[in-house]
Amino acid sequence: MQDHSSSDWPAIAAANGLDSFESIWALDIGWFEPPNVRRGGWSGVSRLELISTDGHHEALFIKRQENHETFSWRHPFKGISTFRREFRNLERLHSVGVATLDLLYFAERNIAADRRAILITRELTGYKPLDVCLAEWRQQGLPRGTVWRETLQRIAAVARVMHRQRIQHNCFHPKHIFLGELHGQVDVRLIDLEKAKRCWSTEQAMLRDLDALNRRVKAVRNTDRLRFLLAYHEVERVNHTVRKTWNRLLALYRKKRRSRLLHK
Repeated sequence: MQDHSSSDWPAIAAANGLDSFESIWALDIGWFEPPNVRRGGWSGVSRLELISTDGHHEALFIKRQENHETFSWRHPFKGISTFRREFRNLERLHSVGVATLDLLYFAERNIAADRRAILITRELTGYKPLDVCLAEWRQQGLPRGTVWRETLQRIAAVARVMHRQRIQHNCFHPKHIFLGELHGQVDVRLIDLEKAKRCWSTEQAMLRDLDALNRRVKAVRNTDRLRFLLAYHEVERVNHTVRKTWNRLLALYRKKRRSRLLHK
């Protein structure tokens, strides 16, 4: 697989001495969070501030991994690096109009028996994950005005576009839904796309992701959950489709709650 870089990455890389895979791999900048050691290898993330082409500082996340593979029916024996899967999902979501991270660079190398991969993205400056926003809003009382309604509508729209392409995020949690502002409007970005995949149907993708979101969003009124489903299905009033989705999500919630109680 060929190396991938955005149009502005070569200039940024040259200005900061990172114009080769080896120079990026050799960076000694510490970890943003403890590396993930599993699957016979490791995977870690570092944060680095560089000088951009216009002379300003900008923050990047540099992800490096070695022998950290995932297996599927497409890759049952050798597997593929989890970063290659994430790179492909970033490209896929961008192609259907779902905003995610700003991808700068991706590359892989086979060094003797080891498979190494690097993935670099820009930091989402000015954005916060949904769970953090909810915690802050909860201290003041959840917003009931235009911004809150727009937030629900924007998250619903992003999920709808993704699911209509039969793409399942597979980890659609509040901490992976980032909120910011773009051109005076609420902007939604999805992160952590390592586990995203294509599904056989839109309904399969919808139920998996909306169930995950519904169970993990706390202290949100049922009226707001219903408002979200109305926006997701692009209707103004409850109809058969909305009612069906509501009931299926409720059944999934109760089933998993019973399961947790039985295993305590």
